[in-house]
This record gives sequence, structure tokens and C-alpha cells, in this order.
Amino acid sequence: MDTKTFEKLLLSVQKPGRYSGGEINSVIKDKSKIDVRFAFCFPDTYEIGMSHLGMKILYSLFNSREDIWCERVFAPWEDFEKVMRENNIPLFALESRDPIKDFDFIGFTLQYEMAYTNMLNMLNLAGVPLRSCGRDDSHPIIVAGGPCVCNPEPIADFVDIIFLGEGEEVDLEVIDLYKEYKNCGKSKQEFLEAAAKIEGVYVPSLYNIEYNNDGTISKIESLKSAPKTIRKRIIKDMDQAYYPDKFIVPFIEIVHDRVVQEVFRGCIRGCRFCQAGFIYRPVREKSSDTVNSQAKCLCENTGYDEISLSSLSTSDYREIEPLLNKLLSWTDKSHISLALPSLRIDNFSDEMLEKIKHIRKSGLTFAPEAGTQRLRDVINKNVTEEEILTTCATAFAGGYTSVKLYFMLGLPTETDEDLKGIADLGQKIVNLYYNMPNKPKGKSVSVSISVSTFVPKPFTPFQFEPQITEDEIRRRQEYLKSCITTKKISLSYHDSATSFLEGVLARGDRRLANVIEKAYSLGCKFDSWTEYFSLEKWLEAFESCGVDPAFYANRKREFSEISPWEHLDYGVTKEFLIRENETAHSEKTTPNCREKCAGCGASCYGEGVCFEKR
Repeated sequence: MDTKTFEKLLLSVQKPGRYSGGEINSVIKDKSKIDVRFAFCFPDTYEIGMSHLGMKILYSLFNSREDIWCERVFAPWEDFEKVMRENNIPLFALESRDPIKDFDFIGFTLQYEMAYTNMLNMLNLAGVPLRSCGRDDSHPIIVAGGPCVCNPEPIADFVDIIFLGEGEEVDLEVIDLYKEYKNCGKSKQEFLEAAAKIEGVYVPSLYNIEYNNDGTISKIESLKSAPKTIRKRIIKDMDQAYYPDKFIVPFIEIVHDRVVQEVFRGCIRGCRFCQAGFIYRPVREKSSDTVNSQAKCLCENTGYDEISLSSLSTSDYREIEPLLNKLLSWTDKSHISLALPSLRIDNFSDEMLEKIKHIRKSGLTFAPEAGTQRLRDVINKNVTEEEILTTCATAFAGGYTSVKLYFMLGLPTETDEDLKGIADLGQKIVNLYYNMPNKPKGKSVSVSISVSTFVPKPFTPFQFEPQITEDEIRRRQEYLKSCITTKKISLSYHDSATSFLEGVLARGDRRLANVIEKAYSLGCKFDSWTEYFSLEKWLEAFESCGVDPAFYANRKREFSEISPWEHLDYGVTKEFLIRENETAHSEKTTPNCREKCAGCGASCYGEGVCFEKR
């Protein structure tokens, strides 16, 4: 399609900047000099996808190679999808506007289970058969990575290759293998069988799943010399790891419109509900010098005036204060602000407050996760009520008047008393503010309580636990609401229907592929968006396929049961997860990784916190 016609069509949609391309720092290459074309697909809107750090890293890494051209693809919003279908425009990449069905690879990053129908819609828009068994050597290789692929079984029938863990090294190894096999004229099947031998590469078609009469898995069998287990890949030395020296600067506002600077990967804490805390083990830090120089370079090459430090728990970074000193030495002069997300309640000091006074003007956000000490011990939060109140007192003394607290509802062993504890804790914080001798004059306090619904996830100690039913989620939400008696506390909570579906997909197996495809055919897409999500259509899909969603979401699993992800190794052993589950039910905590090694198995990588002196 010529440029004039394309631009005319763009004028008919709400946000043309989502589809126009041509942004500062985007990469254009000569197609005649390229060996491999890679379409990097984010199965959500441009604004969300362009905020994702993993996409920024891999886009720049791939394009640093002269023989690879990586281009970006996002899920079109309904208005532009309508234009595309009416004008027979196949899904295209932003840089070249070429149809992605002509590329060598189509890669999806799967951050959230609710994006599965978007993945199918993007394949359909591209003109690519949805199922891997329906694609031949003329079609692109469909690959996927991201946190959701720690259990990729629900989407295994749609994908040729799945990358487990961190992709900076393994992705390029697979691309190099593809180049070799392509040049030799070998078949797609031969390539897939060879790729399966690379550590961190899972080829679902090379595995057969058998089931018991009760619906549980009886056997996972590898075929054609594929490995019995596939171990995730990690980047061992974060100071030597590739990191972009520039980001693409969008023409329209995106969710995180700033420099995002990674400080470390993994988490020392071991909160028993938190999948990220286990699948990204072990902790590997960058030095403060590396973080500082990378952040400065990114600011100079993008013009951004804000830096956000990225990690699962920023205040656990060992060099946090030296790093802030280094950053403030030049950001203050350049009027560049800093954001410190993911702060811990139990290591929030007066010194930290003094530093962030310069850099953070909004309220402070913390995550106690549970309202009583008993339940915080069950989930291994390792935070006491005294620490929560002391931290709030520190913040109020420093001039803050608003605090946001994150909690979870439906955690294992939770009672109504635990729910009431959330409201009681909020009230204690309000009372604390008004009893402070040096509180700001004429300003009232604001305590925001945000409650999400617990979803049991693979590779956590709670992977064996049932999710509470949707009716019970709503009952508990209403009960909590009734416990809050002051307007100083505001309450928000997550939609119960999406939490239920997330719970089904998170621990699902290959039998859910039919359900996902049926839901898509019924019109499901953008399932994480309230205006699109339809539980009714999903329930129709489950019924049509003869699948009971409660089997996946609301059933307690025996420790001996074979899980759908049993053949995937994320460095955390099942024995450790069982041990932690039993410790949770004893209402006992486990020390964090820097205090004492809990023997989770991540030391097998020979790097990071596992080998630090305690």
C-alpha cells in the first residue's frame, strides 16, 4: 500500500501514532542486506508494549547485529483492526510496514495470561494459521517468551518454540541455528529438533502428554531425543549483560514514558504467592557505576527527564544509597527526576526518606499484602505491624500525607478476621497521622487500600492451593468494604471474574488450547480490558469444549500430582516448594536469601546471591 493511502486510513482512527512508526531511535535497515527478519509482537496496545523493558532490550540487541532486523508489532485497537480487515491490510511491522507473515520469526512476549486471545487475533490478522500443526515450511517460526511461559501448556499448540528464562543469549543462539539450517536448505522440522537441544529452548510439539481418568496428568513424554526436562536460561553477569544505550521515543504518551533503568534481577524475599520472586532467581545485581552510566547515557540519547529504577524490590539493592548519591550528582543539575518503585516497608530509613524528598513528590506506596501478622507469616512477607506503622510515621514526619497500601484477598488460610485486619491497619495509620505532634498543618491524611485477588501460580509454594470461588471473592470484598468506617480510607479492588479466568489459565494444560481458540472465535480479545472482557463468552467456550474451569482454578492439588509444567526447570525444586507450602501452613516464616540459604535450588546457576557472603 502506498504511503498516501495508508496515511489517509490512519486519519480515520483515534490514535494514529500507534501505527505510524518513524519514531526517534527506531531502526530502519536495508532488506537486501538482512539474513533474518524478526517481528517482535506485544499482544496489547502500543502504549503498554512500548513501556515494556524486555522489548526495549531485545529490540536493541537484535538490531545491533547487521544480519538481523527486528521490528515492532502491537495489537491494533478495535478502530484500526476494523480498517485493516475492511481494506485487506495484513498485520504489519511498524518499521517497514511489511506484512509479518513474510518474516522468518514472529515472536510474542507473554506478560499476562489474559493476552492469549490477543495473540491468536494477531496471528489471524497476519494471515498465519493459529495452530503449529497447520503451518508448513512457508510460514514463519512462531516463538514466545516472558513470565507466562513458565507454564506455556495452554498455548503450546499455537507456538513452535518457547524460550524459558532470560532471552539475551538463547534467542540469538536459536537465530544463528536457524540461519545455518536455512542456508543448508533443511526443513522446519529438522530445525526444531536441533533447536530443542539448546538449553532454555522448549519445542512443545516434541512432547506428548497423557492423562488419568480423573483428568490429572499421568505422563509427560519427550519425543525424538528431545530432553526430558528443559532448564531456563539466565544472564549471569549483569554488568557485562547487553543493555541499550538508547530507547525509541514515542510520538504519543505511553504508560511508562521515561527512562527505565534495571538495577538487578531476582528477589531475595521469597513471598510465597509471588511468581516473579521465584522464577527470576537467583538475585544478580549491577554495580552502581554501571547503573549510573547506563542511566546517564539513556537520558542523553532520548531527552527524557525522568528515570525509574527497575527491580522487584528496589530498596533491597545493596548499593542503593551510593547509587542515589551518584545519580543525584547530575540529575539535580539537569532537572531530571527519579522514581523508586518497589520499596520495602522494613528497610525504609530516615536516610532513604531524605534522599527521595528530592525525587518523589507523590504519596508513598507499600505492600503489606495481608492485614494480620498471622497471615503475613503464612505468606512469608516478613514485615511486622510495628514496621508498617514506624515507616508511615517516618513518611508523615517527612511531610507526606498520603500512603497507598497493596493487599491480597483470598490468600491460603485467610479468614474474615484477616480481612478485618486490613481495615484495622488502615485505621491505625489514620490515627497515627492525627496523633503526630509535627503533622503538616491544615492537611488531612489519605490512606488508599488496593486489594487484588490471589491467583495461585506455577513455581510458587502456593501452586498446590485452590483459588477461592468467584462468589466467595465477592463476599469477602463486600465484608472488607463493611469494615471501613472512615472517609480517610479509600478502597479499590480487582474484578473477580478476570481473577477467576487468570487462575484457570495460569495452571492449565494443553486441553485449554481448544477453549482459548473457541473463546477467540466467540469474539474474546483484550481480555485484560474491562470494556472488552466477557466471562459469559469464556464460560460458553468452556462448556462447548467440555472443560470444567473449576478443575484448574478451585481444586487443591496433591504434592504427588504431576503438574503441566513438571518438565520445565526454573531452578527452584518441587521439593523446596512443598517444604515452603508446609512451612506456610505451620504459620512460620523463612529468612530471606541474604540472611540464610533456604536451599531452593537456584544455586545450580553458580551466580548471584547464592554465593554472597552472609
